[in-house]
Amino acid sequence: MYVIKRDGRREAVKFDKITARVKKLCYGLHPSVDATQVTLKVIDGIYDGVTTTVLDNLTAEVAATMTVKHPDYAQLASRIAVSNLHKNTKKSFSECMNDLYTYLDPKTGERAALLADDVHEIIQKNSDVLDSAIIYDRDFNYDYFGFKTLERSYLLRLHGQVVERPQHMLMRVAIGIHKTDLDAAIDTYNSLSEGWYTHATPTLFNAGTPKPQMSSCFLLQLKDDSINGIYDTLKQCAQISQSAGGIGLSIHNLRAKGSYIKGTNGTSNGIVPMLRVFNDTARYVDQGGGKRKGSFAMYLEPWHADVFDFLELKKNHGKEEMRARDLFYAMWIPDLFMKRVEQGGQWTLMCPNECPGLSDTWGAKFEELYEKYEAEGKGRSTIKAQDLWFKILESQIETGTPYILFKDAANGKSNQQNLGTIKSSNLCTEIIEYTSPDEVAVCNLGSIALPKFVTKGKFDHDKLFEVTYQLARNLNRVIDQNYYPIPEARRSNMRHRPIGIGVQGLA
Repeated sequence: MYVIKRDGRREAVKFDKITARVKKLCYGLHPSVDATQVTLKVIDGIYDGVTTTVLDNLTAEVAATMTVKHPDYAQLASRIAVSNLHKNTKKSFSECMNDLYTYLDPKTGERAALLADDVHEIIQKNSDVLDSAIIYDRDFNYDYFGFKTLERSYLLRLHGQVVERPQHMLMRVAIGIHKTDLDAAIDTYNSLSEGWYTHATPTLFNAGTPKPQMSSCFLLQLKDDSINGIYDTLKQCAQISQSAGGIGLSIHNLRAKGSYIKGTNGTSNGIVPMLRVFNDTARYVDQGGGKRKGSFAMYLEPWHADVFDFLELKKNHGKEEMRARDLFYAMWIPDLFMKRVEQGGQWTLMCPNECPGLSDTWGAKFEELYEKYEAEGKGRSTIKAQDLWFKILESQIETGTPYILFKDAANGKSNQQNLGTIKSSNLCTEIIEYTSPDEVAVCNLGSIALPKFVTKGKFDHDKLFEVTYQLARNLNRVIDQNYYPIPEARRSNMRHRPIGIGVQGLA
């Protein structure tokens, strides 16, 4: 039995050689990590003509499965996987980036550069400085799961093969953000590489590329309750998802099922058929061409007459034509609803076409308008508020959705009250921003790793200040360097310049 080495040579399979390679990577691990046991399991999966790359992948997978015996097996698995990638990729950052820049489409032979012209020029002009700044040993700091996630989705590929190392990716991100400011770029690279913070997934995906869409989440509202408004919004969602953005969309203003349509003398089918179209778009237009599934969160207020259908959309049983399981759902709940639930009171369901303005108001103004419509008998039906509340909870138990956000609390604490009513959050529910038909809100994110700041039982607040300052500057650069898939997103981002700095490792 033989293996095929990376240079094409054939060599007989040797148990001791595999064991020696594994042992070499066991430095500093717990004594119970047994290289021989790993090799014995690997031998069972070897076949004649296996490549050394496949053999390394198999060895890493075997080591990962042995994590139940000791956690250090996961570290061993990571080391094997990283070592394998290093053997299959170029050590020079500038050479790797040049390969990405000069890439040709294998089917058509046309130029298909994966690196932006200006970024390539900066890297080649400063190749010695940038190549020498990279410390490849830091790749071994990733655990197995983290590294395989990078390899699967984040590191750039040519002809289906990963050509970037994690350190290459981080330097690409740093140059993509700071361009000609090499000192700032190298400082950013070192901070990312040492694990002080990370930029958001779209930034890691796209920084330095020809279309550097680096923002995470986009907040939209349905442009208009019309065919043009619905399909304009659908197109926006598709363009954003194509560029790796997550989406939060408010649909409070879509008329309910059975509502009169003046233009056609017909009646509306309600929210379900429309959401099935958005569902298929989320499935079709995934983020960055297969890197992540498209993700849309749909927001609805509980007074909407189609709310019960809305709560059924993600359930695993029921008629297929009444389901849209690939979307996420959220309730945008006014305080008045919770008061009615608490008091055991009644709740009136309404159509936004017949009772306009409810989604445009909050707090006392909303309550005044809602109760006015109730008094005028404009509601579609009246139910017990608790019945709807229990339906919401039932759906959460079955599907994990809808998310629950409180409209009045969100608006009352917003520093964008002067602009208008906030109508939704984003896909992940951590961003509250103003949207309008001509403004699509954007969030530009980074996350600081708090455990890194703890040394000998003490927290380094000075270092936290330094890192936070750097990340804030980076995120402002992201806003300026960003590729915007739609003009409404650029308008909002440039007007408000929102940044979100989160933390990990607090608990």
